[in-house]
Amino acid sequence: MRWRLQRASLSPEEAGLCGCWQFLAVWRERQQLRAGMVTQSSEEYAFYCTSAAAKQYSAGQLLQAIRDHWGASENGAHYRRDVSLGEDASRISHRTGAFVMATLRNLLLGLFELHQHRGKTKARTFPGWRRQLTTTQKFQLITRTL
Repeated sequence: MRWRLQRASLSPEEAGLCGCWQFLAVWRERQQLRAGMVTQSSEEYAFYCTSAAAKQYSAGQLLQAIRDHWGASENGAHYRRDVSLGEDASRISHRTGAFVMATLRNLLLGLFELHQHRGKTKARTFPGWRRQLTTTQKFQLITRTL
């Protein structure tokens, strides 16, 4: 993969975003290889804003921060909420309803992790844990205090 990063430094007032001190444009070129031969090539541009001062991080450090962010959010919590709980398929469009459902999904995943931490389940994944619980156990999780 090849990449190029360009930055534009500005004040939050100029950006129109509170705390934004830089806009970043990242160009990426990806190549898929098979048997040492390029089978597919693609380019993309991605745009970001950051509260970091212009001289605070090098280009490499900013790119690592972008990769780390997506690794944590997309491959971590978001992946689990979407695959295990169908978040992306939700048809809730009202902001308050979406916030409530996201909170409930996070609560369920937190309960699963708490049960794992306390040794109350042998399930390795959230779907496995959910399938193991009886209706009575699910009701108890909601009604009793932890």
